[in-house]
Amino acid sequence: MEKILVIGAAGQLGSELTKSLSDIYGGDRVIATDLNESARSKFDYCQFEVLDIMDQAKAKELIQKENVKQVYHLAAVLSATGEQKPLFAWNLNMDSLLFVLEMAREFKMEKVYWPSSIAVFGPNTPKINTPQYCVKEPNTVYGISKQAGERWCEYYFQKYGVDVRSLRYPGLIGYKSLPGGGTTDYAVDIYHKVLAGEKFSCFLREDSSLPMMYMPDAIKATLDLMHAPAESVKIRSSYNLAGMSFTPKDIYESILKYHPSFEIEYNPDFRQGIADSWPDSVDDSCARADWGWKPDFGLDEMTKDILENLPNYSF
Repeated sequence: MEKILVIGAAGQLGSELTKSLSDIYGGDRVIATDLNESARSKFDYCQFEVLDIMDQAKAKELIQKENVKQVYHLAAVLSATGEQKPLFAWNLNMDSLLFVLEMAREFKMEKVYWPSSIAVFGPNTPKINTPQYCVKEPNTVYGISKQAGERWCEYYFQKYGVDVRSLRYPGLIGYKSLPGGGTTDYAVDIYHKVLAGEKFSCFLREDSSLPMMYMPDAIKATLDLMHAPAESVKIRSSYNLAGMSFTPKDIYESILKYHPSFEIEYNPDFRQGIADSWPDSVDDSCARADWGWKPDFGLDEMTKDILENLPNYSF
C-alpha cells in the first residue's frame, strides 16, 4: 500500500492536516511522525512513528519500508524560536528539506508538500498587497531558510521533475494546538487568555498589521493545491496565500463583541522587529487564478468560531 508521510505532524498545522488527510485517504495510508513519543495519543486514527527527521538513516528506512509516495514536510524551527537558536534553526530547516527532496528524487515519489512563509519577505519588500514576484531580503534565520528552501524546491522540480508544491503561509490561527514559537502566535494565545479570564499581554504594538489565516482555510488551501492537476501548478517555488489582515487592536475589538470585559496591554519585544519586516497584506492573485483559491473566513467569523469551539477542546 502506498503511504503518505507527515513529518512534524504534532505541530499546529500538522495536527489538523493529518486528520484531514486521514479522513480523505484512510488512516491506514497516513503515517504521522513526531520527535516525541508523547504525541502518539493525538493520532489514534492513523499510524504513528517517533521520528527525528535529522536521523536520515531512520527516515530513509521508514520511507522504503512503508512505500511512501507523498510527503508533507512540516517540521521546522519557527521565526521567534529561530532567532534564539539561529544555527540550529538553519540546520534543521535546510538539511531536512534537502533530505526530503533527495528521497523524492531517489524513490520517484508522486508529490512533496513543503510550507514556506511570508517570512521570505523583508523590510525592502512592498508592504501593501505584496506581489508574488518582488524583492525578498529576509532578516530572520527562519525567513532566510524559507527563501533558500523555495529556490531548492523549484530547482528539484526543474532539474529532476520532483512534483513539489508550496504555499507562503501568513500567520496561522487555530484552536486545536498551543502556540509554537512564531511571531504571529499572539493571535492564537489571545483566545486562550480570553477564556481563562486573564488580561492579555501582547508582544506586538496595537497597530502592527500582518497577514493572517484561520486554520480551516490553511488546510483547505493546502489540500486544494495538492489535489490540483500538475499543469495547473505553475509556480514551483511557493505561492503567495492570503486570508485576512489585522492588527492586535483589531482582534481585541473583535473579541470585545463577545467578551466586553476582556483587557489587553501592549509590551512589544524582539518579535516587533520581525513583524515590522513582514508585509501588511499579500496579493495572492496567482493562487486564485491557477487553482481557484478563495478563503472562507474573515476576522469576526474566525473569532466566533474559536470562542464557540475552544472551550470544548482539551489538550
